[in-house]
Amino acid sequence: MKEYEVTGRTIEEAISQGLEQLGVSISDVTVDVVEEGSKGLFGLFGSRPAKIRLTLKGDEATDEDMAHLILADAMKEEAPKQKKQPAPKAEKPEARKAKAPKQEKAPQEEKAEEEAPAPQEKPEKPARARKPREKKEPKVPAEPREIVPAEQADRETAAGKAQEFLQNLTQLMGVPVSVAVNTDEEGNVRVNMEGDTLGILIGRRGETLDALQYLTSLQVNKGQSSYTRVTLDTEGYRAKREDALKRLANRMANQAQRTGRKVSLEPMNPYERRILHSALQDHPAVTTHSEGEEPNRHVVITLK
Repeated sequence: MKEYEVTGRTIEEAISQGLEQLGVSISDVTVDVVEEGSKGLFGLFGSRPAKIRLTLKGDEATDEDMAHLILADAMKEEAPKQKKQPAPKAEKPEARKAKAPKQEKAPQEEKAEEEAPAPQEKPEKPARARKPREKKEPKVPAEPREIVPAEQADRETAAGKAQEFLQNLTQLMGVPVSVAVNTDEEGNVRVNMEGDTLGILIGRRGETLDALQYLTSLQVNKGQSSYTRVTLDTEGYRAKREDALKRLANRMANQAQRTGRKVSLEPMNPYERRILHSALQDHPAVTTHSEGEEPNRHVVITLK
């Protein structure tokens, strides 16, 4: 009887490896457990492999099998893989037809083929007539909106100074607009410029419009003892921006109330910060204040 000892992480793995290496089934051997093994601490420290002894019931095993088993168990080497033999190239149908000997047909078969009616050819479908492509008419650029000059204000007043300054400035910028001015009850000048359909006078987040407003305010208040506030608008931008800021204020207030943490908004100019403070001044749960220095001064929303 031939006996072989095999090790593995578990008893089942050792039995499987031993049967595979010997090339026998479980019915051809007797299994004796030498060591059950252990996993150790957390499967890492103090682990011991399981060891079994396989005894062949017959004399099937040879010295070559024994040597291979010992070598594989000691070195844990895999058997060399056999090189794949290139598959024979498939012969082309023409070559097979050339090689295959022609079988002579019996006289009855030849006669039947001659009497058989020839297959009728299917009538070809008439080709569909292609519809001529419709030529797309070139897009005609939209006609520029006609600019109606606004009523000219007195050049000696604050509104007139603002109107004349902006008319000259927009002409130098190449932006034809109509500059309309009026004065409210408090004496502040309000300017509305119509015709800036591309938003050139607005700029990114209204920065250009704010700069024009600042320059106009300097021109109006130059050499004056009292200060006159000047507000510029074009194409209804101020109203749209004010509505967007109010929605932003309410959304950020809800976020501060939901998370319990303060919310800091992006830096804004004094005009936009006043809109945020005004939008949340009556809010029951949050309060607002400004932090930082210009131009990075921003609004912070905190819980009351």
